[in-house]
Amino acid sequence: IVLGVREHRELKRSALLTKMQAVADYLASSRPTAVNLFWAIRRMRECAERHSAETSNAALLEVLLAEASAIHDEDRSMCHAIGRHGAKLLEDGMGVLTHCNAGGLATSEYGTALSLIYAAQDEGKQIHVYADETRPLLQGARLTTWELMQRNIDVTLICDSMAAQVMREGRVQAVVTGADRIAGNGDAANKIGTYGVALLAQAHGIPFYVAAPSSTFDLSLTNGDQIPIEQRDADEVTCGMGRRTAPEGVKVYNPAFDVTPSTLIRAIICEQGVIQPVNADRVATVLSPKNPGGSPQ
Repeated sequence: IVLGVREHRELKRSALLTKMQAVADYLASSRPTAVNLFWAIRRMRECAERHSAETSNAALLEVLLAEASAIHDEDRSMCHAIGRHGAKLLEDGMGVLTHCNAGGLATSEYGTALSLIYAAQDEGKQIHVYADETRPLLQGARLTTWELMQRNIDVTLICDSMAAQVMREGRVQAVVTGADRIAGNGDAANKIGTYGVALLAQAHGIPFYVAAPSSTFDLSLTNGDQIPIEQRDADEVTCGMGRRTAPEGVKVYNPAFDVTPSTLIRAIICEQGVIQPVNADRVATVLSPKNPGGSPQ
């Protein structure tokens, strides 16, 4: 939002605020599933409203930049807290499978799902990560593996279709993913393919964990059926990375996310603590304002 309006500081105040609204609406239209985006946009709007009487546009923009920086710093702290809570669930020598990207490129510094891996590494644990490629945009291959390699984490890239075999061979003892929106009962939306990984984990008796900050929870939704699922362009499937792999004119169904039922999730790790068992009562308890310090169990 700051980047979108800073070049328009010469506008009249009303026109600048109108421009900010347009930028916010444009950003909001990009990701209907990820609730954190709307939370951050709303916070920036509220900041502008609180400081609408600033004497100059330059002063208002400084306030907005400070708010954006505060969101970043708070997110960094939340990610570290998620890691501290979640690292207790990982043992030295474990194989951990992850899906899509939930590291610093997606959030801040340690990320969410990857924060468990980094925090475990900080504790001296050796973790071997198996990263799904994450079709069709390959976030796991392009982003997650790169991030883990920068931290000298032992990481092996696999195709999405290999997860079951890797589990069957006993290479994986836990699954950790992020989430884009979590309903009040713990149902969690994440990158397409996550639901299938959760089913595989259940079939092989492997715990499936979700790591996400409290801002990912949408308590206005009672269950995952109410989470909107973004539909993406067909070319992502038929012409992935610019190379055509399917015949012209073929029908394509390309949902960007799926929803993993809370019954398949062993625990959700947020900055407030570990939500286990995953149900509406436990979600409400851990996220309660009266529980600011969280409870790890």
